[in-house]
Amino acid sequence: MLVLVVYDIPDDKRRTKLATFLEGYGRRVQYSVFECFMDLQSMQQLYTALQKRVKADEDSVRLYWITRDTFGKALAMGQPPIQEPPGFYII
Repeated sequence: MLVLVVYDIPDDKRRTKLATFLEGYGRRVQYSVFECFMDLQSMQQLYTALQKRVKADEDSVRLYWITRDTFGKALAMGQPPIQEPPGFYII
């Protein structure tokens, strides 16, 4: 389903590297927010990959698993609009 990745990284260089890395997983909807459609196993793999890129004592990164039930209750104002999850995945 949808994994919402939210981060706050004070170092410009590391923040840019993380954003570039996350572009391979989903779409950027705000400066420090990505929407990534993936299954639970892929989310766990992403979490493991992020642990190697994040300084736990300086940075804050959160991954929220949004289920199909709660996704349908999401509201948005402005751009980009909420994108429906894909009907299928190509692996």
